[in-house]
Amino acid sequence: MPEVKQAHEATETYFAEFARLERETSRQPEWLRLKRKSAMERFADLGFPTTRQEAWRFTNVAPLARITFKQADAKGAAREAFKPALLGDVAARLVFVDGQWNPKLSALASLPKGVLVSSLAAALESGDQGILEGHLACYAEDADHAFTALNTAFIRDGALIRIADGVVLEKPIHVIFIRTGGAQNTVTHPRTLIVTGREAQAMVMESHCGPAGETYFTNAVTEIVVGENASVEHVKLQEEGDQAFYIATVQAQQARASRFHSHSVSLGAALARNDINSVMAGEGAECTLNGLYQVAGTQHVDHHTRLDHAMPHCSSREYYRGILDGKSSGVFNGAIIVRKDAQKTDAIQSNKNLLLSEEAIINTKPELQILADDVRCTHGATIGQLDPDALFYLRARGIGLESARHLLTRAFANDVIARIHFAPARERLEARLLARLSAAWKPEEVL
Repeated sequence: MPEVKQAHEATETYFAEFARLERETSRQPEWLRLKRKSAMERFADLGFPTTRQEAWRFTNVAPLARITFKQADAKGAAREAFKPALLGDVAARLVFVDGQWNPKLSALASLPKGVLVSSLAAALESGDQGILEGHLACYAEDADHAFTALNTAFIRDGALIRIADGVVLEKPIHVIFIRTGGAQNTVTHPRTLIVTGREAQAMVMESHCGPAGETYFTNAVTEIVVGENASVEHVKLQEEGDQAFYIATVQAQQARASRFHSHSVSLGAALARNDINSVMAGEGAECTLNGLYQVAGTQHVDHHTRLDHAMPHCSSREYYRGILDGKSSGVFNGAIIVRKDAQKTDAIQSNKNLLLSEEAIINTKPELQILADDVRCTHGATIGQLDPDALFYLRARGIGLESARHLLTRAFANDVIARIHFAPARERLEARLLARLSAAWKPEEVL
């Protein structure tokens, strides 16, 4: 069978690339080598997921598994056309081109005391690796996630952010992963580690972008450790090319009385999968997951979230919105888990989807797994089209049909974007969304 042969050849390439990486990084620490080796063994056991597995029931990665991807060599130039619009007023900027840190495009000179921003490769070469050994690849589980295991096996470079106890970072840190194109069928495995101390506050924006019309694979993992009574806001913007594959995991670990806000905006890629999870491991922790996905054509986007209430008196809020047009398809699976001892849990989950065409498809499945008896948990999902009454109201006031649809769709999306606290990031995402919606919008004359 040709497809089986292709998948086997593609998998064998990963093992060959792993052996080459082991030779090239032989001087790196033993603890990392052992983690890589264990992860590669786990990937070998798991293989690529199939639609027979419940977590991948509606997302078929067979097209990805059949392609032989090789490691990107980072020799391409970050062409202007593929640079994301940079946040102007930031505390630091880390730019990675085809998986490797680019110091010329980065800006790390004006960091306040108590803030470390570095590439993982540079941190691994330095003598002080305590923070990496204690946190890197300690939270994102690969027991049943082949892509997380693959990322860990190929840890080579990425972003390291450390905020010391009591440090309040007024400006955000922007981490940007750029794919330059020019070489078909390449893969990168970006890794990001964010660690905040007690009573620290930080905002991090993570951007992924690449060229249209080229096939490549981005397999990203972000681990976030939120210290006691600390606050972290994480914004992730995915704008990969229209032929790209994008698989990503965000895993947060929250200490006592911590606050974690996640905003995930997924606009690009032919096939995108986002796993966003948080473990509230300390009493009184608060977590908010906001998400927006806007797809068209034949794009497919999948979001799986998991909020693990492991301790009492924790609260979570989850608001995900989807906009689907053309023949696109989407998946939302949101799980809220309340452990046996997690009394006084307060959790709310909402997923709303807007279908702009009759051929668009969404599969949504909110879940509650409650093992405690003194909790307040609600969840809900809706699928629908634009409100005809709202359309009639706008048209009765001289606004054309397409213009009215455009306005209502923007309002639907802004319900999520408006929740981002940092204004420049919020405005940047609004502009990105407006550009995508406007590309398919034909303005009409006022009636």
